[in-house]
Amino acid sequence: MENVEMEPSGNSPATSILHRYRRYLKLERGYSQNTVDAYMHDLTHLVDYLNEVCIPFTAVKLADLENFVATLADLGIGAKSQARILSGVRSFYRFLVIDGTIDDDPTELLESPNIGEHLPEVLSTKDVDMIEDAIDLQKWEGQRNKAIIEVLFSCGLRVSELVNLKLSDLYLDDKFIRVTGKGSKQRLVPISQKAVDEITYWFADRNEMTNIKPGEEDYVFLNRRGHHLTRTMILIMVKQYARDAGIKKTISPHTLRHSFATHLLNRGADLRALQMLLGHSSLSTTQIYTLVAREQLQQLHRKHHPRG
Repeated sequence: MENVEMEPSGNSPATSILHRYRRYLKLERGYSQNTVDAYMHDLTHLVDYLNEVCIPFTAVKLADLENFVATLADLGIGAKSQARILSGVRSFYRFLVIDGTIDDDPTELLESPNIGEHLPEVLSTKDVDMIEDAIDLQKWEGQRNKAIIEVLFSCGLRVSELVNLKLSDLYLDDKFIRVTGKGSKQRLVPISQKAVDEITYWFADRNEMTNIKPGEEDYVFLNRRGHHLTRTMILIMVKQYARDAGIKKTISPHTLRHSFATHLLNRGADLRALQMLLGHSSLSTTQIYTLVAREQLQQLHRKHHPRG
C-alpha cells in the first residue's frame, strides 16, 4: 500500500478514499470541523498499521483488524482510547460499504476492548517453553525468533524497545542490556543466561548476513533483507507461534512483558524495583501487577485450600 498522509494529496486510490470519507463526515454526517479532525486523527493509527503490513483499505479482513487492535495495546493505548479508535474504524468501513468501495464490512464481528478493570493474561514458564518449542529452527528466522521471545520474557521489554535494541546496548558478559524507553529514557535491565545463549545462537546466523543495509548494522534483530524489524512483524510472529503451540490465551508481545512482571512480583520483587525494570514513569502504572498477583493467589487458594 502506498504511504498515505492524513492530509492526503495526489490521486492514489487510498488518498481518494480518505478525501471522500472526510467529505462524508463533514457534509453528510454534519460533523463540526473539530469532530471531523478527531475522526481523521484516530484513523491515523489504522493508516500507519496498514502501511506497515502493506494491506490496502479495501483488502482488510477481520483477522487484520484483530492484529491491529493488538498493536494498539502494545503501544500502551488504554482500553477507552482503543474503544474510541475502533468506533472510528467501524464508521470508516461503514462508509466504504455505503460508498460502494467494498461489499462486506470487516468490522462487523470485531470486538471492542473491555473498558472495565482488565487484568492481563499471564504466561507460565511452561507456556513460554511451548511457544518456543513451536518454532522451526530449521528456518532462517527460527533462531532469531526464539531469541526475540526469550528476550521479551527475560527482560520485560516493550516491543518498541526490542525492535530498536542495538548491538552497542548489549553487555552480555555482565548480563545487562541498555534499553531506551519512552521519552528516550535509558535504563539497564538484567538479562538471563538463557536469553544470552539464544542471542548468541542468533548471532551465528546474523554474522552470515551479507546484505545488511547501511544504517542498520547496529540493530540486534534484522529481517532477511537486512532491515531491523517492525512492531507489527513481532506481533504477528508471537501470535502465530502461540496458536501453533496450542495456547488458548489471548496473546500479544505485551503478554510476555506482563508475565515477566507478574513472575517477579510473585517471587517477592519490590514494587519500586519492578518499576525501574519496566521503565514506568509512575508507580501507579506498575501497581496493576499487584492485582494480577492477588488474583493468582485467590485462584490458588480456591483450588487447593479445603475452605476455598
